[in-house]
Amino acid sequence: MLAANVSAIIEKALNGERLNLEEGAALLSCSDLTLLGQAANIIKNRWHPEKVVSFVIDRNINYTNVCRCRCKFCAFYREESDADAYILPAGELYKKIEETLAVGGTTIMIQGGLHPRLGLDYYLNMLRSIKQRYNIHIHSFSPPEVVYMAETSGLPVEEVLKQLKEAGLDSLPGGGAEILVNRVRRLISPNKIGWEQWMHVMECAHRLGMKSTATMMFGHVETIEERVLHMIRVREQQDKTGGFTAFIPWSYQPKNTQLGGETAGGVEYLKTLAVSRLMLDNVPNIQASWVTQGAKMGQVALSFGANDFGSTMLEENVVRAAGVTNRVPLEEIIRCIKDAGYTPAQRTPHYEIIKYF
Repeated sequence: MLAANVSAIIEKALNGERLNLEEGAALLSCSDLTLLGQAANIIKNRWHPEKVVSFVIDRNINYTNVCRCRCKFCAFYREESDADAYILPAGELYKKIEETLAVGGTTIMIQGGLHPRLGLDYYLNMLRSIKQRYNIHIHSFSPPEVVYMAETSGLPVEEVLKQLKEAGLDSLPGGGAEILVNRVRRLISPNKIGWEQWMHVMECAHRLGMKSTATMMFGHVETIEERVLHMIRVREQQDKTGGFTAFIPWSYQPKNTQLGGETAGGVEYLKTLAVSRLMLDNVPNIQASWVTQGAKMGQVALSFGANDFGSTMLEENVVRAAGVTNRVPLEEIIRCIKDAGYTPAQRTPHYEIIKYF
């Protein structure tokens, strides 16, 4: 792709025109990282002229590591017969929530595997018990979990989501998206739902008034075009319902996985981040992924289209199982944001500001 053509595509994006698949792929193939970053930053500043970078204080709680999907990219799952397989006792769940509240946390993200012995009542009772005890936002259950609840209960996805919402579910994380292309999904997670089912869950949740995020795990077997197609499918759904609060691209971590391979480097991560800001003209927030990239790259991401530092993530187990253990205390997040020239701000999962630092 000639530099002149890339410049023309960027000019089109800066003029507020929507980019297509070929144009997005051309940008991802571009070697001029600075040009992409500058353009993404211009778009970001239009969305967020106030020079504030937000984050949420939360905790990821995995209620079980038993999962029937056996995804090739996952180092976290266990068989039910494995010695280290578990279902988290209620007392431990409550203790983790209390520890989160004690440090100013406002949110918990509860996710787990598709356990063959856990039915819909388990999840409804969990939600009700949390809401009876604590004032906390429950941002939980990815689309594969919701579809599994529907399959095991014999209820439609819409009804399952309605019951989850009534029991206390506030919003949905964007997990299980990987790449929203079924060719890729058949290769890396053949037992998991297709991209259409993932999107159906999100559409149903949005129509019930629940917000969600959208994620993308890239850098494994997908082509550049498939990476861009993923962004376009998120964009098309956002046109319909407007329910995605943020897009979170993160790089595949190969250690301890069946899939193996190499992880995408920093340059590839920053290019993907910048292109996502240019492609997703209707998604307000782009999150930096310090969990997979580290705090320094998270800081650099703020100059490549990201306006949010994600979460303090007081606990994270899935990426850690793949051999990546980036831990960034709250003070370090605040310092990274300030050093990059922004005002740090704690937010809710709906991107309402709670506190400036």
